[in-house]
Amino acid sequence: QVALMESGGDSVQVGGSLKLSCVASGHISFSRCGMAWFRQAPGKERQQLLTVGSDGVVLGTLPSVEGRFTASVDVVKNMAYLQLTGLKIEDTAMYYCAADGGCWRHFGVPTDWGQGTQVTVSS
Repeated sequence: QVALMESGGDSVQVGGSLKLSCVASGHISFSRCGMAWFRQAPGKERQQLLTVGSDGVVLGTLPSVEGRFTASVDVVKNMAYLQLTGLKIEDTAMYYCAADGGCWRHFGVPTDWGQGTQVTVSS
């Protein structure tokens, strides 16, 4: 049983753009549950990129992606998006969406994860 599923990852050149999607099902509703985007590169620790509350407020944006990554949620489709622009080689990683199953307004602890989608940035 998979509650979240990401898509949209691809191989792009430096400076390129991608739009990642995350569709939620089951008990996860982005109109009620906070969510977050993460990434992890081989040999590196997992990074939390930002969180999105059920009110649409974005908090905790990682400084290295500030101004380049933009998050949004479509509550009708129950989908979340992460728009990546100005991609750098160091952005290469597996990208994950996660949700807080407690379904308070803001993201706290991840209880549900997608399988990940690969973003590869090359020169």
